[in-house]
Amino acid sequence: MAGEFDLIRDYFRDATVQRDDVALGIGDDCALLAVPAGKQLAVSMDTLVVGRHFVADVDPDSLGYKALAVNLSDLAAMGATPAWATLSVTLPDADAGWIKLFMAGFVELAKKHQLSLVGGDTTRGPLSITVQVHGFVEPAHSMRRNAARVGDLIYVSGQLGDAGLALLA
Repeated sequence: MAGEFDLIRDYFRDATVQRDDVALGIGDDCALLAVPAGKQLAVSMDTLVVGRHFVADVDPDSLGYKALAVNLSDLAAMGATPAWATLSVTLPDADAGWIKLFMAGFVELAKKHQLSLVGGDTTRGPLSITVQVHGFVEPAHSMRRNAARVGDLIYVSGQLGDAGLALLA
């Protein structure tokens, strides 16, 4: 397996957009980030595990896209604007072709939302992907579940049940 710093340099460090609110991104022990005045930081995280959330022979490009999409959906539900993400990948081996395709899907969606990848982790083991996203929301405009009322409009992105159906197939 390639070293962690090789993977960071080759596939993650410059993969997404550079933002002015990132003082220090990938490559150190922590990212240093600036939250705009008057905003709250919205944070969400999901883990996708092989055999549970996706099949072993999944298209890596699609998996990269999905791993970020499920998290961006959480930010949207809260009314937050995406800013940053961290990505932790557990891989059985460092297959450069697989990583390149995975990152292509991830980056496609990240760039669409001006989201910067600011850190994460790589390790060896059964395939799993953990993404944490961070976004900004004005305190008076966050959309919380306990604030929903009868008559409110509910929006769904994608088709309900598609993920479960795909796993069954």
